[in-house]
Amino acid sequence: MSIEFDNNLPIYLQIMNHIKKQIVSGLLQPGDKIPSVRELAADLQINPNTVQRTFQELEREEVVETKRGLGRYVTSEESKIMTIKKEMAGDLLHQFIHGMQELGFRNQDIVTIVKEAVAADAGNGLERKGENADGNAAES
Repeated sequence: MSIEFDNNLPIYLQIMNHIKKQIVSGLLQPGDKIPSVRELAADLQINPNTVQRTFQELEREEVVETKRGLGRYVTSEESKIMTIKKEMAGDLLHQFIHGMQELGFRNQDIVTIVKEAVAADAGNGLERKGENADGNAAES
């Protein structure tokens, strides 16, 4: 695992966000084992206490679960993963909208810009796997 740390946010939160992104993007699947505290601390070259705090928070949020004697695993609750995905998307949208408003765009302008960008991406073949050009699920 490789993370480029930002001095403006506590390290444990940055690790949490990284792990959550791996989960919602599918890089880590429900039930996958995550590295141990020692493994991750060594990999990231950080204090094991920081990793322990990260894992405690992820457990508190029910993102990971501990199986005594076996280690920590990504939650198998798909609904929890979807909730996390929606929360992360909401945060990104809020940042984007706020930034656009700071640039002087009205809400309707923002909607138009987003629609144009999505259409341009679809035209370049950048639509997500399983979607057709209009963003709907592709038929199998």
